[in-house]
Amino acid sequence: MPSGNTHDAITFILTVPTFAATYVLTQNFALSAIITAAFLFGGLMFGPDLDTHSKQYTRWSIFSFLWYPYKVFFKHRSRWSHGLVFGTLFRVIYFMGVITLFAFLIMFLAMLYSGGELPKLIEFTKSWHEIGVFVRVAFGEYVFPAVFAGLWIGAASHTITDMAGSFVKTGRIGEFL
Repeated sequence: MPSGNTHDAITFILTVPTFAATYVLTQNFALSAIITAAFLFGGLMFGPDLDTHSKQYTRWSIFSFLWYPYKVFFKHRSRWSHGLVFGTLFRVIYFMGVITLFAFLIMFLAMLYSGGELPKLIEFTKSWHEIGVFVRVAFGEYVFPAVFAGLWIGAASHTITDMAGSFVKTGRIGEFL
């Protein structure tokens, strides 16, 4: 299997072609930049190897604890972590869930300390909606699909590299699909 350094090198090498391809497709500099930034983040920080103690995992530094349940739950190189179809989707869902729980915990501790009342769940979800509206207004209507596309391309470059390595060694790639 390719090393973490190899995956990083592939991510860096594909950065300019990713920007160029997305610009040709979208004719939008900002959208292409968002996709490319998400691609870099996806390849370096948000890729399939978060299910093991890897370069990607250790780059999270003091926040690596956020990925520990993911690491425990998903078997390394399973179709749920490395899969082209589900891998990135599950990481995004997992990460948003963890961030939501973390934000709720911070809010809970702040209310506990100040003696205030914890907001109702509907108020909490309205806050996420307002954040989403703000981001769409600031960065464009298609920012979330663009970020997901970039994350997916970054993870796909990792998975495809792993598939090539597996095929060379064993002649099989089915577990990734």
